[in-house]
Amino acid sequence: MMMSSLRILCRSGLRQSHAAMTQRGVDKTLYTDSTRMNKFSLADKYHGLEKNVWVEFIQLALEYKPLNLGQGFPDDLVPYNVLDSLSEVAKESVFLNQYTRGFGHPRLVTALAELYTKLLNRPQDLDPMKEVLVTDGAYEALFTAILGHINPGDEVIIIEPYFDCYEPMVRLAGGTPVFISLKPTKTDGVISSADWKLDMTELQSKISPKTKAIIYNNPNNPLGKVFTRDEITSICNLVIDNDILMISDEVYEHMVFDDSKMIRMAEMPGMWDRTITIGSAGKTFSVTGWKLGWAVGPANLISNCGVVHQNCVYTCPTPIQEAVARGFEKEMTRMGSEECYFRSISVDLQKKRDYLAKVLTDVGMRPVIPEGGYFMMADWSELAGKIDLSTETDTARDYRFTKWLSKNKKLQGIPPSAFFCQEHKSIGEDYIRFCFIKHDDSLKKAEEILQGWRKELN
Repeated sequence: MMMSSLRILCRSGLRQSHAAMTQRGVDKTLYTDSTRMNKFSLADKYHGLEKNVWVEFIQLALEYKPLNLGQGFPDDLVPYNVLDSLSEVAKESVFLNQYTRGFGHPRLVTALAELYTKLLNRPQDLDPMKEVLVTDGAYEALFTAILGHINPGDEVIIIEPYFDCYEPMVRLAGGTPVFISLKPTKTDGVISSADWKLDMTELQSKISPKTKAIIYNNPNNPLGKVFTRDEITSICNLVIDNDILMISDEVYEHMVFDDSKMIRMAEMPGMWDRTITIGSAGKTFSVTGWKLGWAVGPANLISNCGVVHQNCVYTCPTPIQEAVARGFEKEMTRMGSEECYFRSISVDLQKKRDYLAKVLTDVGMRPVIPEGGYFMMADWSELAGKIDLSTETDTARDYRFTKWLSKNKKLQGIPPSAFFCQEHKSIGEDYIRFCFIKHDDSLKKAEEILQGWRKELN
């Protein structure tokens, strides 16, 4: 009996001990998993930057398959000689499929230096090895310009509406973005992007001893504004008087309509030494998937950009750089002629702009006629009372409208409040942005969709 009781007690003790050890193991595992999740969470510097309009609306497009006039990718006006060059380059030489110079393929930086010497009216030829940097799209050119010059505590003035990467890049550098918005000054009749003005007194009030740079986009995306010489002169005077760096995003430089004139920031008196000009092959030749851009400026500024580039991307695809170089060489032989792509694209785009503006007007929207670029903002507020947006949960009403249009009418735009800071989002909420560098068939399809919707509204 005693032996049997002892066995029962031992077994019971072992079971309790094993249960306790198991529980401690579970607790330890839970603790370890929790600790690991915290340890491997998103880096602090990216907190608050998780939301991205392009990620969100690309997913929406994949899910609902609308006619996509939201994203700025062309399905028309692509110069086939540039596409043919890439095909030729890929087969021409094994060496053109290997690494090239990290700061830019020699043939491409030479072509860019020659082009921008002319475009910026430089008295001396640009040095292709020191004053041009080739990057992974204009996106990376902006990244190198911002990260290469902004220190924690620096203030950076951003003119709104702005391409949405400006703000997070400034914050990643430790800088503080300071916002000032272009504002509409006209409510009746035909409204142009020229009717959106920058208050120079307000701009001056934003400048402080901490101001390091201004980021400026001309022609502006999403508005299409092309700044006048008087406007640019006023900005330049403030920049020079306060010793500020200018980061000038000019990716739509060859797309200017009517009597507007593209005036480049770095060609203005006193501005070359303090300006980084951003350009894009994707925008210039309508090949956005090639993701090739550049920064042009004085050697000291481009050197700073180069340090960021060499510790980030380092080099860009050689065949694409070679093909773009050949494209530039061809266009430079016919600069100023009607055949030059830099000229013909504006003529072709203006027709598409006018077509889309009429379509939007007919449905009851009020388009802001762009002076440049290939986007158009349209005020949809007069239709708001005829649409039930209760199925959409976003805070901003332009997000609700744009998603409703994608899902219910199968036409996608982009909500312009994404191009404004939190404080100023209300400026963009009455609008939707459409892209018009699309095939005529796509624009006609958009017209059919909107005309059908108009009949429903009536």
